[in-house]
Amino acid sequence: MNAQDQQQAARQSDPIALADDDYLPGAHLVTERNGYIHHGIYVGHGRVIHYAGFCHTLHAAPVEETSLEQFAHGHGVAVKPEPCARYIGVEAVERARTRLGESHYHLLTNNCEHFCTWCLLGEGRSEQVETCLRHPRAAVHTVLRMVRAFLSSTGTGSGLHAA
Repeated sequence: MNAQDQQQAARQSDPIALADDDYLPGAHLVTERNGYIHHGIYVGHGRVIHYAGFCHTLHAAPVEETSLEQFAHGHGVAVKPEPCARYIGVEAVERARTRLGESHYHLLTNNCEHFCTWCLLGEGRSEQVETCLRHPRAAVHTVLRMVRAFLSSTGTGSGLHAA
């Protein structure tokens, strides 16, 4: 898919699945996880900058650069169109790089989606958080799915045994 096709697709609101080598630098990538959607900025050469958050541990991880494969974590990856982006391409990548190593993750106010929208739009926003705040019941279900997914990935949720 060439740049013109990606720009036309960006006018749509749904994420677009592409081949790994078709991502353009500055693309807003999303990958579905158990209970939420994870976000990152493609920087080129198979690399992604993202707020790792609680992806691999109970302790919040910093903004990091990682491989596309590690970012995907075994799930599919798509481009989330940002038709109102103020910063595109190399400029969005440069903004992402300025925050490498930052460790101020907060699920409600500074998560991976906030990071990506800041890189592209100039302000951090999270549709996922906004949806959960509008629909508390959905938020509870999301949190429970995330906890179950985390416990199963660490092996601690594989079963409790009576003493």
